[in-house]
Amino acid sequence: MAAAAEAHFLIVTYPSQGHVTPARHLAGRLVHGGARVTVCVPVSAFRKMFDTDGEVVESGGGVAYVAYSDGYDGGFDRAADDHTRYMAQVRTVGARTVAGVLRRLRDVGRPVTCAVYTLLLPWVADVARDHGVAAVAVFWIQPTTALAAYYHYFRGGRDAVVAAVESGNPFAEVSLPGLPPLRVRDLPSFLAITSADDPFAFVLSEFEALIDTLERGAEPPTYVLANTFDAMERDAVLSLRPHIDVVAVGPVLSFLHADADETKTVSSPNDLFDHDGGGYLEWLGTKPSRSVVYISFGSSSVMSKNQVAEIAAAMAASNRPFLLVLRKDNCKDEEENAAIKKLVAAAAAATDGGGGGGMAVAWCDQARVLSHPSVGCFVTHCGWNSTLEAVACGVPVVAAPQYSDQGTNAWLVERMGVGVRAAVRRGADGVLEAAELRRCVDAAMSETVASRAAEWKEEARAAVAGGGASERNLNEFVGQFISK
Repeated sequence: MAAAAEAHFLIVTYPSQGHVTPARHLAGRLVHGGARVTVCVPVSAFRKMFDTDGEVVESGGGVAYVAYSDGYDGGFDRAADDHTRYMAQVRTVGARTVAGVLRRLRDVGRPVTCAVYTLLLPWVADVARDHGVAAVAVFWIQPTTALAAYYHYFRGGRDAVVAAVESGNPFAEVSLPGLPPLRVRDLPSFLAITSADDPFAFVLSEFEALIDTLERGAEPPTYVLANTFDAMERDAVLSLRPHIDVVAVGPVLSFLHADADETKTVSSPNDLFDHDGGGYLEWLGTKPSRSVVYISFGSSSVMSKNQVAEIAAAMAASNRPFLLVLRKDNCKDEEENAAIKKLVAAAAAATDGGGGGGMAVAWCDQARVLSHPSVGCFVTHCGWNSTLEAVACGVPVVAAPQYSDQGTNAWLVERMGVGVRAAVRRGADGVLEAAELRRCVDAAMSETVASRAAEWKEEARAAVAGGGASERNLNEFVGQFISK
């Protein structure tokens, strides 16, 4: 592959916080490696990030942002819009508008040398190659164990997985090449789909299409930049390397690097959710070291009133200070919102008598919260971004997985010894009950788990430090696109 005088990476991402955040982190690391980077997000996300309908924003730190249309410029409503229709729209409209982005960048003298995309956007590879982009990479923002599970499922392991799933036993073991034994509950939840009528059956088809493009031998190759590090998922990385060009470059987290630009400029992007200001950081500063239970179920999961009630009861009984994230879009109506606020206030009052207290916020800077010395435990849905942040900050985890890769992430948390997996009530509501939550918090905040979390914090940071394995891998990857 011929190297260019200036490597230019275009990162195309899906319109959710769980995709946009790691894409931004990766952009910063690529710039540090000497490349130019443009992050390409759907119009709906672009408007939230920059409060503008403009097409291009030059952000601080050398990263540019550009919008493309996914056919849902007003945003996708998970409750009302059809997922299958959305995927068809983004494939058609997205391909056309990303092609336009590639042409505009070429015309202004910034041709793209490598196109990178996050999950569920495999059509980006074809668009990029049709416009003369020689190199394509997937930024894998789930655990590499999940990628290995998908690969081996589609390459001979389907029958074994289906048999285990149909046994009805979530603890039934599945053996996949090169991986430690996994139980059904540890697999990505989409692998449990056995009917074509399942509303999420289309996701399995998308992953199958992705695996087809990744396999070695395809020309030109598609690389996988895996947001993991060798010590954390050595088995999974090794099981894939004979089949896929996988490069472990994680944890890709901007706050781990002293050279990261933490200043906010006029053009710095917002999160897709509004923060509650800095009051929660001041509140954390009033609490003893490793005393606060931080509770957040991420950017897409919704807490039911029943779930909030169980959390409130657990925190009141534990007499531990807590910081709870309740997004503005969590409540269906004002009456429910008022009831939930009352539950949280009662729990805060109950713990305050023992010197604890509680606080609820609509959104926060999670990296800064997890980095705060007063935080001693993280109760999480166990999305991959949250899992990596907890590991990199040395914060013990209570994992309450719900879907997708979250069960696999919880398996890794337990395997590493950095947390415990909660037994969530089976059924449509999937509620984590108060007694179980309290038990898990006590276990996660033990000296044994805290010690293991501290050890893995050092492993994670060593991987991306100067000379670390992930840092070397990323520099070598970027270097092949830059002429000396």
